[in-house]
Amino acid sequence: MTPHTAAFLKLITHPVKFRMFLFSKIPSAFFSGIRIKEAGTDRCITTVPYKWFSQNPFRSTYFACLSMAAEMSTGVLSMAHVYKSKPAISMLVVKTEANYFKKAIGLTTFICEDGKLLQQTIETAIATAEGRQVTVKSTGTNKAGEMVAEFFITWSFKSKK
Repeated sequence: MTPHTAAFLKLITHPVKFRMFLFSKIPSAFFSGIRIKEAGTDRCITTVPYKWFSQNPFRSTYFACLSMAAEMSTGVLSMAHVYKSKPAISMLVVKTEANYFKKAIGLTTFICEDGKLLQQTIETAIATAEGRQVTVKSTGTNKAGEMVAEFFITWSFKSKK
């Protein structure tokens, strides 16, 4: 964990600052209503509601909105570990896989608990000065606790030195 990790988590979990970040950098996530429910060094929880902007013609949440929320749960953890790091680290999603189990017809909550794995991969990328990839899991559930979808997001990290 870098000294800046706590500062990033405080910044990203501030409701107004987070919405401003989404509006300026990821407007589709802003309009979809994606929110961070919880963020720490080891896990992140995001939510996406079923509403007009996030719906598909089949009266459920559009898969792309589910994917954004899942990626956000992994991306916040990644960004927390690379924020203001020296040397700077580039990060990029290089692969996604998804499995869908139920229609998402309400608030869907995604949780990623792979923060330690992301941190280890980033530290290895810094130590070796070589690019590293890691696949992390984000699981989406509905209000009843039933699994709606699971995503496997592969991130690539590379030191910019």
